[in-house]
Amino acid sequence: MTTPRLSIARIATDTPMGAQAYEAQVISRAAAAMGTDWAVRELVMRSMRSPLAGNRRLPMGRVAQAPASVRRMLGRMLFRGDTVSHRTSLELPPAPHADVITLHDVVAWRFSDESAPVAAAIDEARRAAAVICVSQFTAKEAVEFLGVEDPHVVPNGIDPRYFDAAPLATEALVGLGLRGPYVLHAGGAATRKNLDALAVAWPLVHRERPDLTLALAGPARPRRTQLFDGMPGTVLLGRQPDDSMPGLVASATAIVVPSLYEGFGLPALEAMAAGVPVVAANTSSLPEVVGDAGLLVEPTGAAIADGLLQITAADAGIPTLIAAGRVRAAEFTWERSAAGHAAIWRSLR
Repeated sequence: MTTPRLSIARIATDTPMGAQAYEAQVISRAAAAMGTDWAVRELVMRSMRSPLAGNRRLPMGRVAQAPASVRRMLGRMLFRGDTVSHRTSLELPPAPHADVITLHDVVAWRFSDESAPVAAAIDEARRAAAVICVSQFTAKEAVEFLGVEDPHVVPNGIDPRYFDAAPLATEALVGLGLRGPYVLHAGGAATRKNLDALAVAWPLVHRERPDLTLALAGPARPRRTQLFDGMPGTVLLGRQPDDSMPGLVASATAIVVPSLYEGFGLPALEAMAAGVPVVAANTSSLPEVVGDAGLLVEPTGAAIADGLLQITAADAGIPTLIAAGRVRAAEFTWERSAAGHAAIWRSLR
């Protein structure tokens, strides 16, 4: 009897973000979750001239916008011999059978400054054997916006390093320009991240808490620089190494996640695991992830400022909130996520 085979396909990138953390964590646990009666392989796609590590090459830009018939042909070649094929990015072509996709969000269709949507993606999602969504919110988006029937919800996990993270040494913080307590925002600078409202909020906070700094970590983006460069009480950290992030989070006085739209909201969960209080916008998936273990506010400058002033005050309730955050974060493990994926993969055999 032939051993069933699962392929998990991802796209190589030199700027990994939350989606790439998901890919790495799930892929690294897939073989153990599936057991010895399944073969599991990882397909790492890269563009034709990319210097990045990988084991397949595709003209990625053309593939993303290729006609559906061309994408199906490529999928038949890439996933030949698979029992189940899981593509973690909509840019990748569909498998001929047992095609599984991950849907983190639908921002490509909702926000003009995100990557352009894949032309064939909606039809492919509707035809897929399984669509795995990272939150109930994203599953609702899949049904109402894309027309997907019966998506599966498998939440992300959290890197266990955040539970054990020690604050960075004073010398390391000073080297980053952080010489006192700080609020951290980590992530992108697209419209949906709502940095405009944070830029309105921060002068209000800084007026009341002049010793507090707003630290912004993430890849260099003109919009972030335009909003915050030279603003009193702010430091642009740029993209920080992944190994430094747990300590950077653990050193913070608070984490702010003001986003208008998040498919999951991993920075909020990482903060809760590290024992750092969170101020998050009461939007999209964030209430689902944060629950009552963080401070949820409206995504306006005034409300974000009020939330930050409240969370950084010497309030007797903050330790209780931090403890609740640790408990809630512990519910989201990558082992549980991998097991959820495996149950879906096995069901398609």
